[in-house]
Amino acid sequence: MDSLKDLKNLALEEFKQELEKISEPSYRAEQIFSWIYKKGIEDFDAMDNLPKSFRDKLAKSFYIGAIKPLKHLKSIDGTEKFLFELSDGNLIETVLIYAWQRKTVCISTQAGCKFACSFCASGMNGFRRDLSISEILSQILSIEHNLKHKITNFVFMGIGEPLDNYENVSKAIKIMNSKKAMGIAARRITISTSGIIPGIEKFKELGLQVNLSISLHAASNELRDRLMSVNKKYPLEELLGACEDYMKNGGRMLTFEYILIKGINDSQKDIDELVKVAKRLKAKVNLIAYSPVPGLDFQAPLEKDVKIFEDKLIKRGVNVTIRDSKGKDIMAACGQLAGIFVS
Repeated sequence: MDSLKDLKNLALEEFKQELEKISEPSYRAEQIFSWIYKKGIEDFDAMDNLPKSFRDKLAKSFYIGAIKPLKHLKSIDGTEKFLFELSDGNLIETVLIYAWQRKTVCISTQAGCKFACSFCASGMNGFRRDLSISEILSQILSIEHNLKHKITNFVFMGIGEPLDNYENVSKAIKIMNSKKAMGIAARRITISTSGIIPGIEKFKELGLQVNLSISLHAASNELRDRLMSVNKKYPLEELLGACEDYMKNGGRMLTFEYILIKGINDSQKDIDELVKVAKRLKAKVNLIAYSPVPGLDFQAPLEKDVKIFEDKLIKRGVNVTIRDSKGKDIMAACGQLAGIFVS
């Protein structure tokens, strides 16, 4: 299969060019994209509106990549977590979250994570590799077509740093957004980054109204250095400057993700610093209670303390929402995904 090309790594125009190389009309590309992305078909022989001779010809040059579902867990709150095996044996996790009328899929972009935030499970086993475009899209297609879920929202907040795998993530988003492929509105898609400045600079050129979320978790360099090693390479002031530039170039309203950890980033000083940066960028704050990770010495705040933190932000004029940490009992909450499975 090494000599074959994975169709799900190709944009529509790229696939049309490939068909021209094998003397086939370009309109066939739209037919095949419809089979793959609208119907979830992964076998050329099942595409029964294509001539058999053409299907045989396709199979000699291309294949339709897939990832293997290994395990599936359901939380008491309805959240579902999926363990997928990639073709080289690496494992990733994907989460489906229910909230009101929404079904949100949390997508992984790397096997492991090289940034290893001190409170997060994703980097505990190191970084292995980027996911391909096909592997990113396959998470959505597997849940949507194989498991018959109609997903409404898409967040790149699973294992890995999306903007560290920018080329594949951005191409995947364009296929997701294309009416000839998945037809997902850009405003239903969110990328979350720990603060990869070169990625933010590229992101503003994407040309789609995709949402950008910054995993902030601390509003001072000193504390952010302790919690997030990425801050040593891309310090807070430089990150905020990149965010301001993003906004000036037509970016949508920013969201700051702030995981509240008992005794770490929940003081009055932390509130003052968070208010300052949130108001500077007119950003919304998503407040998330820390979810425990085995082997890490951090504690979750009490529910009442999260509410007090929120109230203090609101009184200072910050737009803030408490985001429920769903799926804790199956290790599916924010910061708990590790690419291994807890039964």
